[in-house]
Amino acid sequence: MYRDLKVYQSAMELCVVVYRITTGFPRIERFGLVSQMRRAAVSVSSNVAEGAERHSLKEQLRFYYIARGSIAELETQLDLSQRLGYICQSSVKITNETYQLLNGLIRSVKYRIKQQAASNKQQAT
Repeated sequence: MYRDLKVYQSAMELCVVVYRITTGFPRIERFGLVSQMRRAAVSVSSNVAEGAERHSLKEQLRFYYIARGSIAELETQLDLSQRLGYICQSSVKITNETYQLLNGLIRSVKYRIKQQAASNKQQAT
């Protein structure tokens, strides 16, 4: 189940952190940067969950790549937030753990796809 995945748990914690830090942003950013950051953070955990529930490995991989793209989007928004003085430099690094776990999951799924393809090729001969 997706809730047992460390990357999902990390992504959910990332959501909580993003929601908390964005509460201190200026009101003018409520429908701009705050909304974008929160949507990107939620997208990470949502795509990990959806990918984990897909039956084919290729489908899983597609959703994990989307989640990784959302992390990149969030990192950009965090960088901008830091440059605008809304958050401190250390807050920009909050995505690191989730990114690393997600990359590990992607590598694992890619390996399983290769193993599956090799097995299918061997059975065909």
